[in-house]
Amino acid sequence: MNSVNERGFENWKKNIILFLGSQTISLFGSALVQYAMMWYVTLTTESGIMMTLFIICGFIPTFILSPFAGVWADRYNRKTLIIISDGLIASATLILAIVFFMGYDAVWLIFLMAAIRAIGTGIQTPAVGAILPQIVPKDRLTKVNGINGSLQAIIMFVAPIVSAALLSMSSLEVIFFIDVITAMIAIFTLLGFLKIAQHQKAVNQQPTSYFNDFKQGITYIQNHHFLKQLFLFFGVFFVLMAPAAFLTPLQVTRSFGDDVWRLTAIEIAFSIGMMAGGGIIASWGGFKNKIHTMTLASLLMGLCTLALGVVPIFWLYLIFMAVFGIAMPIFNTPTTVLLQEKVDESYLGRIFGVFGMISTSMMPLGMLIFGPMADVIKVEWLLVGTGIFIFILSLFLGGNKVLLESGKPVVEEPAKLGNIT
Repeated sequence: MNSVNERGFENWKKNIILFLGSQTISLFGSALVQYAMMWYVTLTTESGIMMTLFIICGFIPTFILSPFAGVWADRYNRKTLIIISDGLIASATLILAIVFFMGYDAVWLIFLMAAIRAIGTGIQTPAVGAILPQIVPKDRLTKVNGINGSLQAIIMFVAPIVSAALLSMSSLEVIFFIDVITAMIAIFTLLGFLKIAQHQKAVNQQPTSYFNDFKQGITYIQNHHFLKQLFLFFGVFFVLMAPAAFLTPLQVTRSFGDDVWRLTAIEIAFSIGMMAGGGIIASWGGFKNKIHTMTLASLLMGLCTLALGVVPIFWLYLIFMAVFGIAMPIFNTPTTVLLQEKVDESYLGRIFGVFGMISTSMMPLGMLIFGPMADVIKVEWLLVGTGIFIFILSLFLGGNKVLLESGKPVVEEPAKLGNIT
């Protein structure tokens, strides 16, 4: 009996290593492209409106697809959906790389690329969020999500350095070609080596339509008060996060200088913080109540947002950016684990789909408000104002009785094995 359990544990470790490894490789190429495109728009236009358009193009397709993608993630093989999304992005990137190589390098093509990548992200995000509980026992979810956050932070640390170096030595299309290669490596790994337990709903014949499946997901949220409260919090939170998330490169360009190394430095500082935060949450695990951990992290993010708006010295700015990075995985990890633990597996894709709709719609809505404002009001004032509101919102999160009840630890159940596909 012990040898059987041992083999199952070894398979679990092998699968998670392959999965996180393939996603890390894919993320590296995507990060190179994302930084290069963002800096291209920032340095070429120095416009808050143009940055807003870039952000909208990168989020609206994800928002539109999220309700469909959430249903797909519950109805079909989640590994296959991840492969399809990576393939779509790789194909589009290859075409755009060729177009750029031929000399067509207009800014609107960058917007188009951002939209196509958002379509792939819209398909992939619910599938990735829902697939981890198929591989990882519940008592390891916090640790694995924390490790995944650290891996992503390492990529975010390396990617801006490599991207800046490539931009200074070559052209944007070279980075596009690298992204195609990393995507193909990830697809080959998933296809050839990764075996994941198929979730039960995908195994069974689907008795209802897509629309009914989505309606069932909405009904599930309506019947679980903690989900309604949590999603309401995130709706407001993501609007307030827009200036800190998207306008800081514009702020640095205007207030400290338009050197590429400065834009690289803030991303590196943030990534170093995320690496540290991922390590902290993976080893610590957070408070017993996940809402307490989320509250601590969101309070930190509110204070850092305010500080980014008032510090006059660039190295101090980098310190607060690093602290912001530390808070991010300490906030994101318990959020993800809370959904993975509390939501029925057959509804996970749809719940992550709705969560994706909220995150991808509220951020652009925030940019619709704050982006044009950034052309008439200093970004510093926007950061101060939103920082204060994030801090206040965090106090409401920590005092919400419904969410505090949902954040309590769950009683662990033995891991169940499914059909391997």
